[in-house]
Amino acid sequence: MSFQEFRIHKRLAIKPAVLEEVYALVSDIDAVKNSWHITGKLLPQTVERLTRSVIVTSTGSSNRIEGNRLNDKEVESLYKNLRIKQFKTRDEQEIAGYLECLERIFNFYADINITESTILQLHYDMLLHSEKDAHHKGEYKFGSNRVEAKDHKGQVVGVIFDPTPPYLVKKEIQELVDWYTWANQTRAKHPLILIANFIFEYLAIHPFQDGNGRTSRLLTNLLLLRHQYLFASVVSHERLVEASKGDYYLALNRTQQTWKTDLEDISPWLLFFLKIIHSQSTQALKIMAGDTIEYLLSEKQLDLWQWAQANKEKVFSRRDAIAALQFPARTVESIIKKLLDLDRLIKIGEGKSTRYRVIE
Repeated sequence: MSFQEFRIHKRLAIKPAVLEEVYALVSDIDAVKNSWHITGKLLPQTVERLTRSVIVTSTGSSNRIEGNRLNDKEVESLYKNLRIKQFKTRDEQEIAGYLECLERIFNFYADINITESTILQLHYDMLLHSEKDAHHKGEYKFGSNRVEAKDHKGQVVGVIFDPTPPYLVKKEIQELVDWYTWANQTRAKHPLILIANFIFEYLAIHPFQDGNGRTSRLLTNLLLLRHQYLFASVVSHERLVEASKGDYYLALNRTQQTWKTDLEDISPWLLFFLKIIHSQSTQALKIMAGDTIEYLLSEKQLDLWQWAQANKEKVFSRRDAIAALQFPARTVESIIKKLLDLDRLIKIGEGKSTRYRVIE
């Protein structure tokens, strides 16, 4: 097969009217990517704390897009007790699998290649604890899974999209992976454009009976990290998609209308995808710039800062902090110095009468 002439690749001949906006978004995103590598501003423990938070928010958002009812607080509680392996509800079973998969991706993305077996394994692991999905996890679909429009009574009123039939799924997934491998190795297009194209085609094929959307978002994280968009581990793209759920489905629907025709147009989905990643990178830039102090603090530093802010008078002494937080004196002194250096505290007085005031 000549991948240059392959349908999936040919649709990346983006219209001039869209091209300028696409590359403006790509340029901004890459600027943050490069800054992330160069500056190294964030403490390793801060990145670790942010990543734990992203695992929770991403898992909650990705599953709520598909109808899960757990909020972030419930997801966080489940994450803290994940080793217990006792899940009371279907929602908890779904959340547990996603948590484990996303954590594995963040920790080992460099060792996870983009292959057909990876896609099958991700789907299997994501549904590992889900009793209702036990019969099809890690297996391609066995029947129609077309996307249908339903009325308020749950009656089907129309077909929004009819994806690849079951007997062609394996062939089309293998072709998609082969195309991506070729396009990535030859640098046929910018990595972000390749990722967007891969994810759309995956969603259009809809290879599994259920769990396609969630698997696509796990794959998005994996692809972004493998292409060194490392800010993906500190800002959740799933949360941004959840907040733009209507636009998400609209972009997919508009792009799917031309799928497998002679005039395929990836533009609606490509622009939506790039705008999501652009928002993700913008939030990451704010973290690097220190506009939000919480992102620059370790866990104990954050504890003291939040305690100081909650103080009604916004003024405290070293002794007050030690008594309230039960931290060693040297730890409190070190944290106070950090907050002074960041211009978040101002020192008042000298010696034993020294106090510190929170700068709003």
